[in-house]
Amino acid sequence: MHTTLIDAVTLSQHLNDPKWVILDCRHDLMNPNAGIDSFAIGHIAGAQFANVDTDLSGAKVGVDGKFLGRHPLPGRAALLETLRGWGISDDSQVVAYDAHGGMFAARLWWLLRWVGHPAVAVLDGGLVAWQAAGLPMVTHAERRTPGTISERTPLVSTVSADDVVANLSSQARTVVDARANDRYRGENETIDPVGGHIPGAKNRFFKDNLNADGRFKDAAQLKTEFAPLFSDASQAIMQCGSGVTACHNLLALEIAGLPGAALYPGSWSEWVGHPSRPVATGAN
Repeated sequence: MHTTLIDAVTLSQHLNDPKWVILDCRHDLMNPNAGIDSFAIGHIAGAQFANVDTDLSGAKVGVDGKFLGRHPLPGRAALLETLRGWGISDDSQVVAYDAHGGMFAARLWWLLRWVGHPAVAVLDGGLVAWQAAGLPMVTHAERRTPGTISERTPLVSTVSADDVVANLSSQARTVVDARANDRYRGENETIDPVGGHIPGAKNRFFKDNLNADGRFKDAAQLKTEFAPLFSDASQAIMQCGSGVTACHNLLALEIAGLPGAALYPGSWSEWVGHPSRPVATGAN
């Protein structure tokens, strides 16, 4: 069972394994069609396309009318139906990949763990590593026989906006922001019209989890680099712009042997959707 990362060569050896399900998570936050367009040009054989905006996210507004952020979690029932549609069952090994260092594939990794499925891994180095290994791409799409994945006990945890608000006073948990430094400081209005960060949050840009070749750093290095942020991962909260790249930090923590951190799914986009919530700017 692969539960964090898988290398390109190992994946290539299982392309014809009926119990393996491969999902292409390529996406562009500024161009919603970029992922599916890239998939049509070429993808790993047997892969199916997972749309970050629709398949891996839910409605932006809750039943109570409150804004939940740009990429809220999908409902569990809806997610399970989507996973079954891709042919995923309880005994499936799922592999997610993208072309962005795992920033979108990690969202699918986390979601599967959210419904209790441990056998999910991210292709280390993504499509770049696949092509660098001289492995083939195809253009035709395939459909799988529907799967039968069931909901099991979650392997991950979440916190709500109210939990994060309460933490402003208690400071019982450490909030870690996965956005780029300029967004964290409040200096990128193109992406974040309301800039800054949650007061007290620390910054760990998700790309800092990667080596220059786009593959994840090893467990020891990741553990060393996360050490200054908190002493106990189970008391940490991961967030980002909309709950997507925070999953990259959660994957890195799992690789480092530091499990237990929670995801704040709404993240910055939900936080600033309510003007009463405080905002900090500059370096922490």
